[in-house]
Amino acid sequence: MAADMELDAERVASLLRDADTAVALTGAGMSTASGIPDFRGDDGIWNTEFDPASFHRRRFLDDPAGFWRDRLRLHERMFPDDVAPNSGHDALAALESRGVLDAVVTQNTDGLHHEAGSERVVELHGNAATVVCEDCGSRFDAEMAYEQVRDDDVPATCSACDGVVKPAVVLFGEQLPRAAFAEARQLADDADVFLALGSSLSVHPAAGLAEQAARDGSLVVVNFDPTEYDDKATRIVRADLTEFLPAVEKQV
Repeated sequence: MAADMELDAERVASLLRDADTAVALTGAGMSTASGIPDFRGDDGIWNTEFDPASFHRRRFLDDPAGFWRDRLRLHERMFPDDVAPNSGHDALAALESRGVLDAVVTQNTDGLHHEAGSERVVELHGNAATVVCEDCGSRFDAEMAYEQVRDDDVPATCSACDGVVKPAVVLFGEQLPRAAFAEARQLADDADVFLALGSSLSVHPAAGLAEQAARDGSLVVVNFDPTEYDDKATRIVRADLTEFLPAVEKQV
């Protein structure tokens, strides 16, 4: 199996070396190795611990206090104290710094790509480290909001205008941020190589980026489980991202 992974790494590295533009799309599988739980799998927290309806835009508007109490519980489940970028994040940052990878488009909200040193990161679902005021638009560190909730001061409010703040992430019932998705679509369209990493490619419209990229470029899917876009992939790799991506970076 190790020999197979090395061969896959060599072939993907060859694709990257020959590409004018290379882009990575990362999903939950990119972050589970850092201790962040999966959301949508059979054992994911949407199926085992939390009701997704609790984090719908309508719930936030109708019951902001209840929303924020549940959001604190979710936050503490998502982000244990020892969460840090893993070797897969580090490899992508290294590929970008070497001029091999042009951008990371991510479905994750954990900010670990930034922490690892990636510079061009398109966050399709926002960033959980920030909150935004619904009234004045001010942005703050999310920890400010969580401290309010821990003190039972709910809902969390803005220090500038006292308006209710919202996590700067895409809630159920909300659309992807227009500018981020437009940038991601342009990157997918331009990519000679598009790496779909740890994404089930089942959440739309983000998953459609893989199909768009495969029309004129090489789609590489790295995921333990089959995806609905495997039939469009130039190469499918069943490997641990924390082992595979460093191997690719070494081969480039």
